[in-house]
Amino acid sequence: MEYGKELARLSAAIEGADAVVVGAGAGLSTAAGFTYAGERFERLFGDFIAKYGFRDMYTAGFFAFPTLEEQWAFWSRHIWCNRYDSAPKDTYGKLVRLLAGKVAFAITTNVDHQFQLAGWPKERLFYTQGDYGLWQCSVPCHAATYDNYDVVKRMVEEQRDMRVPSELVPTCPKCGSPMAMNLRADGTFVEDAGWHAAAERYRSFLEAHQEGKVLYLELGVGGNTPAIIKYPFWRYVNANSDATYACVNFGEAWAPPEISDRSILLDADIDAVFDRLLEGRG
Repeated sequence: MEYGKELARLSAAIEGADAVVVGAGAGLSTAAGFTYAGERFERLFGDFIAKYGFRDMYTAGFFAFPTLEEQWAFWSRHIWCNRYDSAPKDTYGKLVRLLAGKVAFAITTNVDHQFQLAGWPKERLFYTQGDYGLWQCSVPCHAATYDNYDVVKRMVEEQRDMRVPSELVPTCPKCGSPMAMNLRADGTFVEDAGWHAAAERYRSFLEAHQEGKVLYLELGVGGNTPAIIKYPFWRYVNANSDATYACVNFGEAWAPPEISDRSILLDADIDAVFDRLLEGRG
């Protein structure tokens, strides 16, 4: 599709939508500058790279470190730079401004909290895969999560030689087992009360907007977990003849033939697309 034409169609679809459902994947955070490899990774994790030959933050997160002190030295840096530091680009803020005044809800597989940091209302947000800012029991012995900001800050400040002080290694307040990240990596992921409340709000929003001019705006969703955002969006659009599917994803923008006539596809950088859309508003 011709870029300018699709951009104009997306602008019109946003303007005319009765409701917007945003589905955000890793590509949105990548567009905001949260790259997991290359210069940023080398600058932040040079010592770990030199010792273990890591190639990117994502795969390094699965490494079995020899001690918990070393594991949390790595993870505290990972959390800090991808959760508590500001994004290099204001991509999420641009999305908030782009949809200002619209009835909208966002579902995301990202765990970096950037929607809320940009001012997106918490009550219109569903983080399906967890949050870098939360810990849980690794067993888990109970379904609760814990804010980690204060301890992670100390870990980053006090670590030496790729180790945090032993007294900072987190343990479960109930059973004493090691704490783990609240990330959906396996069957131990904790869906706490906040997670279930957000899931219910999302379900209610979808139910309330099954008809009318609904825009399903998919941003940077790849093929790792298509059943969470991509496939449902296609089904919702197919079921509602007034709905529109829009996909902005560098290298992966496409739609099935059943909804091709109501699909807007932009194979482009998400941040650049937001800039163009905001510029078009004068």
